[in-house]
Amino acid sequence: MTIRHILHFPDPKLHRKSQAVATVDDEIRQLVDDMLETMYDAPGIGLAAPQVAVFKRVMVVDVTEDNSEPLVFINPEIIESSGQEKMEEGCLSVPEVYELVERAEQITVRALDREGKPFEMKADGLKAVCIQHEVDHLNGKLFVDYLSSLKRTRIRKKLEKARRQAM
Repeated sequence: MTIRHILHFPDPKLHRKSQAVATVDDEIRQLVDDMLETMYDAPGIGLAAPQVAVFKRVMVVDVTEDNSEPLVFINPEIIESSGQEKMEEGCLSVPEVYELVERAEQITVRALDREGKPFEMKADGLKAVCIQHEVDHLNGKLFVDYLSSLKRTRIRKKLEKARRQAM
């Protein structure tokens, strides 16, 4: 397994849409394993393939405190959603930035697992928010896209300044 480099906002590649996975093979399973290792190392609770510059519809999620429930979603589709809730979100591609975002409270997602077997899952609370957040990445959308342009500009400038100071 390999820890992969995570792209950071405002990298334009983060707005690129991902392609469906045609076949779940060893290459895809290796990507999943690398993504889990990268997510846990960061540390984070979700990671989508575009964040590591792979533009395939693959994402991983684990909202447990002890990293005990890794979930793999290949070609995920949210097929039902209900309710609304606002929750503070952060993102490994937008480090140290947290903002309130409104999303569906409950969802049903359909996807393939690590072995390519189809499944459906109902989720609510943090898990539902995380799944919606990662599906957005697959569609080329970041949580900061839900914010006002003024807030997005401030975040971009803050991150660019932090990068310059780190050099």
